[in-house]
Amino acid sequence: MKRVVVLGGAGGIGSVAVRALGALGTFEEIVVADLSFEAAEAVAAKAVAAKASAMGGGRIIARGVDVNEPESLGQLLSGARVALNCVGPFYRFGPPILEAAIRAKVDYVDVCDDLAPTRTMLGMHEMAKEAGVSALIGMGNSPGLANVFVRLCADGLLERVESVDIMHLHGGEPEEGAAVVKHRIHAMTNEVPLFVDGELISVWQLEESGARFVVETDFPGLGKFPVYPYPHPETITLPAHLPDLRRATNLGVIFPLAYFKLTQDMVRVGACVEEPLVVEGREVIPLEFSVAHILAQRPRLLEEAGVKGPAGCLKVVVGGLAGGERRQLVLAISSTSAGAGEGTGIPAAAGAALMAEGRVKGPGVLPPEAAVQPFEVLELAMRAAKRMGVVGEGQSITVEMVDEAGKRTPVPLPF
Repeated sequence: MKRVVVLGGAGGIGSVAVRALGALGTFEEIVVADLSFEAAEAVAAKAVAAKASAMGGGRIIARGVDVNEPESLGQLLSGARVALNCVGPFYRFGPPILEAAIRAKVDYVDVCDDLAPTRTMLGMHEMAKEAGVSALIGMGNSPGLANVFVRLCADGLLERVESVDIMHLHGGEPEEGAAVVKHRIHAMTNEVPLFVDGELISVWQLEESGARFVVETDFPGLGKFPVYPYPHPETITLPAHLPDLRRATNLGVIFPLAYFKLTQDMVRVGACVEEPLVVEGREVIPLEFSVAHILAQRPRLLEEAGVKGPAGCLKVVVGGLAGGERRQLVLAISSTSAGAGEGTGIPAAAGAALMAEGRVKGPGVLPPEAAVQPFEVLELAMRAAKRMGVVGEGQSITVEMVDEAGKRTPVPLPF
């Protein structure tokens, strides 16, 4: 039986991936696995009720699992065709879950957007090769679709790719969990690698070194927002696979800005450390308090900003040579009704489907730009989005060629 196990399948990204997998119909069985069996059961029931699987077949079932228990995780993965890991934060759960998949000899896909675990998992390349396991890491939005577009440019739209600037915006999701906020704090409290002038440098988002790279960007359909250095792994993986690359940056922000800036302020005042404090005779971990406080303020900040629902945009600017002249290719994937869940979960499902069909390079551990064919990912992601009803009013995908004079020419997409 062709079976996929979606770890973290009851979360905001995993639940979307479950629906997308059902829409694609690649797998005979989709296992929604989560720490909470009740939550997994609810997601599975909702997917069945929505008749997501009716478009291609495949049953959807729920399983409870604690990914911290290697034995039970290994038993769950045993016999699966693909493990799709949506469990965050990845700096904690990425490498051990990949190791469990390798030991179970199950091909693996994830949406890891943390730097340190990406480096660790790339270091498991030989381990995966020896086990005959293919692992596609960072197959979400950024990283994921961003890498795929850069590969598309390198494979023919440009003769030479010299620069990549990735910018992302999202917000307004129905809810955010503690893991999401901790991931954001992690980005603000750790070094951010940027590839500048052919060298890897380190900056910090909230310090002067990072402030030099903050720019205001126009996100189609959503407006202008400042974007800040983010420690997403494209800045270390793209230079390894594009020999002419001289620049790679990753910048992002969350809306409403007041919500994003609240998180920045909590970090700035030192309220996001893990060393406990004694408050009225009880130990309190500042990080846990800050996360709870940020989440408690979120509904008010969303209301004050007039945010009605999820939205997001991925914008990628690739510079290089075409016809001997300097050109830029600008990709913008925008939505005024879908956010991080759809933007990440749908390409993740496309990656899992390609893995099951033997269309991912391997064995070993590889990022998207080295492992998949761009049009195959984009075609599957678009097919799933259409079948799920995600594509519609307020959704757009555009690619433009910009010449040295600033003239913009639309580039048609074959899907």
